[in-house]
Amino acid sequence: MISKIFVAAAAVAFSVVGCRGELPAEARASVRSVAGLDIVPLSIVSSGRSHRFQVEVAGTPEQQSRGMMYRDRLAPNRGMIFAFPEPRPASFWMKNTPNSLDLIFIGSDGRIESIAADAVPFSLDHLTSIGPVAAVLEIAGGRAAELDLAPGDQVSWERPQAR
Repeated sequence: MISKIFVAAAAVAFSVVGCRGELPAEARASVRSVAGLDIVPLSIVSSGRSHRFQVEVAGTPEQQSRGMMYRDRLAPNRGMIFAFPEPRPASFWMKNTPNSLDLIFIGSDGRIESIAADAVPFSLDHLTSIGPVAAVLEIAGGRAAELDLAPGDQVSWERPQAR
């Protein structure tokens, strides 16, 4: 009986996710990470190519202060987005973060302002934006270089719906 329920649930999940691994818009708002954060699709257009990610949204001050701390791994097409209500200078550190990250600072126009690549795990050094930014994206360390991301590339993501 349990195996039939599992198979049925898997079939439903596959039909919802489909072959491309993306959820339909109406289902995305309810997707949450193990940490309880909304997960939304994000894309970066660089040199005419679109790179897709699924990112957790650190939306509250508490979620933003914790960020990727204590995470023991990060898949290549996963990350975390920190969106701010108003553009502001941003400064991050790697305290209690065991994995190297690339921090992508995003301007209010949605373009990459700068990238702090391969941030050193557990470092207390501040990684700062050049100027005011509307958001910061954290992805696995070295991934920005792998994808040849650069300042000026366009970043877009779906904002979670209010709950």
